[in-house]
Amino acid sequence: MEATKTQQNREILIRILMFTLVISSMSALVFNIALPEISKEFGLSIAQVSWLSTAYGLLYAIGTVTYGKLADRYKLKNLLTFGLLVFTAGSFFGLVSDSFAMALFGRCLQAVGAAVIPATAMLIPLRYFPPERRGSVLGRTAVGLALGGALGPVVAALIVSFAHWRWLFSIPLLILLTLPFYRKYLEDEEITSGGKFDWVGGSLLAISVTSLLLGVTNGSWWFALASLVTLLLFVVRIRSVADPFVQPKVFANKQYTIGILMAFLINGMGISLYYLSPLLLAQVQQLSTSWIGFVMVPAAIASALLGRVGGKLADRRGNAFLYFVASSLLIGCFGLLSTFTSASVIGIALFLILGNVGQSFMQISMANSISRTLTKEQAGVGMGIFSMLSFISMGIASAVYSKVIDLGANTNWNPVNPYTSGFIYSNIYLMMALMHVCLMVFYYFQFGRAKRQSLLADS
Repeated sequence: MEATKTQQNREILIRILMFTLVISSMSALVFNIALPEISKEFGLSIAQVSWLSTAYGLLYAIGTVTYGKLADRYKLKNLLTFGLLVFTAGSFFGLVSDSFAMALFGRCLQAVGAAVIPATAMLIPLRYFPPERRGSVLGRTAVGLALGGALGPVVAALIVSFAHWRWLFSIPLLILLTLPFYRKYLEDEEITSGGKFDWVGGSLLAISVTSLLLGVTNGSWWFALASLVTLLLFVVRIRSVADPFVQPKVFANKQYTIGILMAFLINGMGISLYYLSPLLLAQVQQLSTSWIGFVMVPAAIASALLGRVGGKLADRRGNAFLYFVASSLLIGCFGLLSTFTSASVIGIALFLILGNVGQSFMQISMANSISRTLTKEQAGVGMGIFSMLSFISMGIASAVYSKVIDLGANTNWNPVNPYTSGFIYSNIYLMMALMHVCLMVFYYFQFGRAKRQSLLADS
């Protein structure tokens, strides 16, 4: 009887987590559609206004690993309460902003609070479900993300069409509805780590990440050098203190290290589906902001419908099988987008279905695989690092894409592209397809088809 009640509580908890991820995903993506309009209002370039996304991703990345580390010391329900309240405070600040600087500050405050959500989404499957069920659970979290991706563009398009873009800040206010449920259904976990929190190590890591993104965005070698110096200081720090921000032995795990490096590249490429697509539709297909959201909806709906399928495939056929399916879908998507950049809007919408489903499957495969390489004591910070690097890669990639688009292109690298416009997008998508081919080849030769196991030591 007690076991049945526990199972029911955990089922409710996953549903609440799915709703949280829907709102979080919407909040992360809605501003991408409004970037052209914000750029015109403030007379700024796409690269400049993209800081609404880049800064969000930066703080999201740093906050994720910080919350993951804190989750070893404090109750998850308390961390969630703090994070979600900060998230909503940032939303209120953004709503009343009257300048780009104020809107950016509100967006940053949102990110500081929202960073608790990916940490939670990683830790709940690890702490509440056995390994043989994690694929299905992660598949359901992917459904939440995909639903947010489906609703986000539509809601954003409606808001921007009938009200000011600042009302996009109002979406996260719905997340307050989840707090009573988290307080009720999250268990009082046993604290596994004591001692002082290594704020010095965490600060060095934050400075290194921030400097790196500033270096990429501004094209400054000084920021890049500062990032390298602080990273070296961070390494020295974690090797010289008794209770460091990150235990060095985590990186001694070859399977874990390879996994997070691959995830870094994969997420950097994957963000192009959500960041570049609205710009492509606006600048090449000449669509209005309201119509852009509707064009991106079918791909997000497909991801939502097939997310649980991906999780079940991971549990039944292994993460390696799911990885190859996901990689094939992404290669097809990027190849088609590169070749038919100026195709009909319907064609673009169909291509994005392949990419969104492929990226959803890829996230399930990588998260499930990496989680199995970590001990219970390493889970919080280990999955936090995984999420942090993923968000860092998305922030860097967004900044790079913005710079490349601002520079433009007069030469098309794809010899079979029949169109004479959108060269810059064609070139970027072609590079994405080729990089996924290279990763698939690396996967094959590194781990071998005969092993019939996932990238990261499936059981």
